[in-house]
Amino acid sequence: MIPIENSKKKIVAFYIARSDGKGSYPARRASVLARDIAKEVNVLFIVGENSPSPPEGFKSITIGKKANLIQTLALIRPNLLIRDTGPTVSEEVEKIRNIVPSILHFDDFGDGGKHADFVIQTLLEESIDEPSEHVVVDRQLFIADPSMRTFERSGLRKAPPGTLPHLVISFGEEDEGNLTYRALRHVSQLQIPLKVTVLIGERYPHDVSTLRMMALGRRNTLVQQPPYNIAEIYATADVILCASSYMPYEVAVMGIPCVVLSQNDFELGLAFPKEQHGFVHLGLGRKVKQSNLLNAIMEPLLHEPLRKRSIERQLALGLGDGKDKVVETIYYLLEHPKRGAGGKALSDMLH
Repeated sequence: MIPIENSKKKIVAFYIARSDGKGSYPARRASVLARDIAKEVNVLFIVGENSPSPPEGFKSITIGKKANLIQTLALIRPNLLIRDTGPTVSEEVEKIRNIVPSILHFDDFGDGGKHADFVIQTLLEESIDEPSEHVVVDRQLFIADPSMRTFERSGLRKAPPGTLPHLVISFGEEDEGNLTYRALRHVSQLQIPLKVTVLIGERYPHDVSTLRMMALGRRNTLVQQPPYNIAEIYATADVILCASSYMPYEVAVMGIPCVVLSQNDFELGLAFPKEQHGFVHLGLGRKVKQSNLLNAIMEPLLHEPLRKRSIERQLALGLGDGKDKVVETIYYLLEHPKRGAGGKALSDMLH
């Protein structure tokens, strides 16, 4: 049995795994939630082979392969499992239901989400189907990273771009399609003064030296590798070029003109980073034309009304304040479990 500091407290287990298009945000969201509920419950992180490192100060158990998850849950017996692992499978979640009284999933577009007790979708996909009763599709439940909140609505206070506008290129933790390289190669063709900061993700699998050589060929161009304060750097940008998963949500908390490229078909299907929300979405990054990309970057730098409209549309969404409602949901699932401690439905136990 995993040692728990206070056996009288209920146990909340987090299981986070990297999945296509999600980047590092799920781990940061889990950290925010864990710190908020830690005084009331015992928090434990389950770490699989594709999981990010657990936040400092929390107990964790390493399970290795995903196949060990069910066995581990049977050992821990948490009162609530909070899972953010991408699409899940029905068979696995059905087995977990026999062990865990309450299950909460984030942004699960797989069949397993049908068997979770509650699914919170902040990544909005275009769909003609009405969500099930246990699925809440609401961008307002997006939880801004605390570092981003420091610069909330900062776009309203920014002066128009000066003689050296600042472009930030940021394609997340892994950048599977190496859009960083493609974007920097295109931007290098611009003949106007432009400061360019390229942010490399922690798991960037491509050759960084190639980017550095490209940066040497253009003035005021910097390639940065972790650690860096992404919020501080974003806040200095006049335009941000990023992927289309969670990054536009974080940009919208600040209010910064933003050009979006999708890494894959999943990201392409996300409905949020579109013109009506203050973004310029150019589709799949691997298919983007140089002229279209450069025009999209330059427009908010050259046209002040367009820049202001982008900022206003983003900030009108009012994103970032979702933590309290999510925490309220967590406590509700703890106080009103869907099944008993042995996994049987409460309704079955009463008969």
